[in-house]
Amino acid sequence: MHPARARLIHNRPQQQGPVVYWMHREFRAADNWALIHAAELARGRGQPLCVAVCLARGFGPARPEHFAFLVHGLRETARELEAQGIPLVLVRGEPGAEVPLFVRGVRAGLCVTDADPTRIKRAWLAQALPRLDVPVIEVDGRNIVPARAASDKREYMARTIRPKIQRLLPEFLDGFPALPAQGVPWTAPVPRPDWAALLSEFGAPPAAFPPGETAARARLEAFLGLSLPRYADDRDTPVEPAASLLSPYLHFGQLGAQRVALRVLAAQGIGPEARDGFLEQLIIRRELAENFCLFTPDHDTPAAFPAWAAATLEKHRADPRPHLAAEAELEAGDSPDPLWNAAQRQLLATGHMHGWLRMYWAKQVLLWSPDAETALARCLRLNDGLSLDGRDVNGYAGLAWSIGGVHDRPWPERAVFGTVRSMTLSGARRKFDVAAFVARWAGA
Repeated sequence: MHPARARLIHNRPQQQGPVVYWMHREFRAADNWALIHAAELARGRGQPLCVAVCLARGFGPARPEHFAFLVHGLRETARELEAQGIPLVLVRGEPGAEVPLFVRGVRAGLCVTDADPTRIKRAWLAQALPRLDVPVIEVDGRNIVPARAASDKREYMARTIRPKIQRLLPEFLDGFPALPAQGVPWTAPVPRPDWAALLSEFGAPPAAFPPGETAARARLEAFLGLSLPRYADDRDTPVEPAASLLSPYLHFGQLGAQRVALRVLAAQGIGPEARDGFLEQLIIRRELAENFCLFTPDHDTPAAFPAWAAATLEKHRADPRPHLAAEAELEAGDSPDPLWNAAQRQLLATGHMHGWLRMYWAKQVLLWSPDAETALARCLRLNDGLSLDGRDVNGYAGLAWSIGGVHDRPWPERAVFGTVRSMTLSGARRKFDVAAFVARWAGA
């Protein structure tokens, strides 16, 4: 593993004892840099390794089916780990308190964990680190080019981070080594998850997205064969989109972006426009979102908006709105805009919304809200609560772009939006068959 992927975030004296990998972002046994690093450290120290996952009592507005997606996938990951002599332990409660209790309880000598810049994960670490008396190493397994290696500051837009990432890609875009075999087996008694009880507790995941690492790889292969060849032409149409539908698996870490990139680069018969267009989204745009959240602690508030956008939204705060939407109206997909309603109903029915529509959807909420602060709060609540890939750096960056001009530039001034880019129903009709999409989700 490239040394730039790992950093010591809690400097404590080295101790004897097993290695614990606190898995909270990359929920997979395959192609997991943090797991690989933890296994290498355990083998080098002559110590056993276990994986600890803490199911928090609440994760914002996430729905039970989102937890079901996670738990069903974890059952498969646990089986894969057990086959390699690595137990997966599931604890319940507040991660910032429960994980240190577990680490101390097994007398661990070292803790490895996932890097994650979102607000809730920062809070978990802030609570956990003072309660740990062992070194803690953080590993960036989400990004192909580790976020801290790509840039040491908040980037203005894609064009400023793109050359930095492209320069480093040859150094980081390599194949995954096999998980090191564990020289010392785990023998300490630890509670194994009661999967039957857990699956019963959380119920079924969304039917449109079978969970787990095997399902994620199958979805990737389907994309490579059916959709990637037409990605350049059909990526922006929600009617029969050439979308990968990988975002839930990437968000829950059941599939790594680096594996996706390697498979896309190896795929045969793919035109350069389709390949480059998809890799731009997978690598540059995703890692721009990571950069935004990493260097913007208030990434989920209007304080993250650039000065020009904050100023123009304030200037137009008192503009008359064509419609002031109620919360229940938005939740149900019962607005005056048939395209917005169809997009909301797609989200309600599947836990997923097409990427282009998600931008349009957020901008209409701004148009129908009394101010940008209210619009952002509404979009965060709906996206994080309904979307299977919510509560993610991509979501925070995307909503900040849609409502607050983050990673964008000023556009011609108009009511409500000021110089923040607007999107309209008439513009959507010029891009794709809106009536067909509306009809598809009319009864959802």
